[in-house]
Amino acid sequence: MKIAVVTDDGTTISQHFGRASYYMVVTVEQGKIAQRELRDKIGHAHFASEGHDPDVPGQPHGMGPGAQSRHVRMAGSIQDCEALLCGGMGMGAYESMKQRGIRPVVTDLKTVDEAVMAYVEGRIIDQVERLH
Repeated sequence: MKIAVVTDDGTTISQHFGRASYYMVVTVEQGKIAQRELRDKIGHAHFASEGHDPDVPGQPHGMGPGAQSRHVRMAGSIQDCEALLCGGMGMGAYESMKQRGIRPVVTDLKTVDEAVMAYVEGRIIDQVERLH
């Protein structure tokens, strides 16, 4: 199984999905981390020239069509992953990942390895109250 984790340094979990620089993609085999791959992640800085559509009234952050399009592009490089672990993200990104078949999980765990193993062992708690 492959699990993506947003990171800026390859070790700790980024607190903001949209601003993170990388995905650490971890392959787990027989309950152990077998491989790690640092993948570039597009984010807010890559979309600066596109303008920013306002949030849809009555909808959570990031639910507009422009935001949804950006989320689809952000998910492109982790389409082979079962889950995406992060420290925080907008509701639109969260829902976009689910629609692409990637389980988003918002966690307060700090390190990539700790969060990956908690996910694999079924101990991770999806802290949806951290969505914005």
